[in-house]
Amino acid sequence: MATLGIDWIVFISIWAFVAMGYDKRQAKRKKSRVSEKNLWLLALIGGGIGAYFGMQVFRHKTLHTSFRVGFLMLALMDMAVILYLIGLRIPALSQLF
Repeated sequence: MATLGIDWIVFISIWAFVAMGYDKRQAKRKKSRVSEKNLWLLALIGGGIGAYFGMQVFRHKTLHTSFRVGFLMLALMDMAVILYLIGLRIPALSQLF
């Protein structure tokens, strides 16, 4: 079960990273783009890490405070989930789980 959860986060993070790069490319070319709703959806369902790194690598949506803060929070949450799934217990988080 743990590997399935980790695999899911990795898969969706890669998808979110690619989506950020694709949206940036489409924005530069003034063509059809990925909706912000879809970018948020990818981040919310486990792609926070990829969405955040995609935002930084492609310098896309970095001026939007909601994206900067929201994607960072989702990335941290996804990392905490991964740590939990591999068995690493963080004392401050152990009270929550």
